[in-house]
Amino acid sequence: MTAERAFSQISGLMLSALQQAAGAREVVLFTYSDKPSLLTSIASNGFALMPDPAIIPMLPKHVHALSTARGPAVVEAGSHDAFLSSNGNVAPELFRCIAPLKVGGKLVGVVALGHREGDANYDAGELEALDLLCHYVALAIHNQTLSQTLAQRVSENLRLMASLHGFYDNALEAFAIAIDVKHVNIHGHSLRVGRYAAAMGEAMNLETSEVAALRSAGYLHDIGKVAVDKRLFGKTTSLDAEEFREMADHTVVGHRIVSGVQFPWPRIPEIVRWHHERADGSGYPDKLAIEEVPLGVRIVGLADTFDAMVSERPYREPMSLGASLSEIVRLTPLKFDPNVVQALLLQVRRDTVGSNRTPFLEARMADTIAAPDVDHLAASLQHKVTRGRLFLT
Repeated sequence: MTAERAFSQISGLMLSALQQAAGAREVVLFTYSDKPSLLTSIASNGFALMPDPAIIPMLPKHVHALSTARGPAVVEAGSHDAFLSSNGNVAPELFRCIAPLKVGGKLVGVVALGHREGDANYDAGELEALDLLCHYVALAIHNQTLSQTLAQRVSENLRLMASLHGFYDNALEAFAIAIDVKHVNIHGHSLRVGRYAAAMGEAMNLETSEVAALRSAGYLHDIGKVAVDKRLFGKTTSLDAEEFREMADHTVVGHRIVSGVQFPWPRIPEIVRWHHERADGSGYPDKLAIEEVPLGVRIVGLADTFDAMVSERPYREPMSLGASLSEIVRLTPLKFDPNVVQALLLQVRRDTVGSNRTPFLEARMADTIAAPDVDHLAASLQHKVTRGRLFLT
């Protein structure tokens, strides 16, 4: 009974042992729950009319009687009400002996016996043997209840987490839309960066929680732009030094905004601050080299650059998909992480052959490049990186 087996096997062994020890023809095992106060059958044998499950609601007096009982008790005709309620779906009059199951003095269940062979009474020897077995039965029932409770709590926590993540996604999508509202040319930018970053993370086989973090960080990466003068977003010429500094400060402002928020994903603030850092240390605000920049930052940074290239801006027309990817490959590994660029190319290629369950690219771009073109870019990137490694060694 204490071995590591499925509970269905354990319950069968318990029923057999109890019947043999007490000489009973009929036996049923109940678990006890206190919210609400209830006995619920988990296994039975010999009873012809036992419902499955049998349920007996308990009054405080019944719980007290069972909790304070010193062992199995023979139930005489008319005395069942001392231990069991008649308000359930099984008649207590079926039982001839009641044995409370307790762990640490706390009621965890009940063994109820029916008739003995030959309708003999339960004597002291059988009750003593039954009492001995009940200690082990109580532990088995208690462990099963704990296991079920733990599984239920884990399931509830997962459902809660899923609902929370859904809430975060919806709320952060709203923030992303608000961030981009200052100019028509960047509408949808933050949403796309979040979607691109998450898809690239999936292509790199990151954990589900990391992919969710990338999506959320992408939604929020430009949140500091809420403090940037609207006129800069519509300027059709290059920004001067002062204007560029004001625009670049959105990374620091954004970091300050999100650092005061407790997200489920702790790396969001660093992604917001560093998404304009570049592999060669030429980025801003802290001029970090690639080894100083976490992977999530590299992914969101590339997603941001990619969307900026293929989107219209007040000062230029959008670049074609092929030209954008060629330029990204040209700048790798000087500016971008080669592994992240490969993930971008992989998702684009999946779109070209229709293997993505959720399209990576918007419809307007999906048909502008063919799979062999993406393969050529991937091969060029691999050649650059491999040749560089051989040269360095």
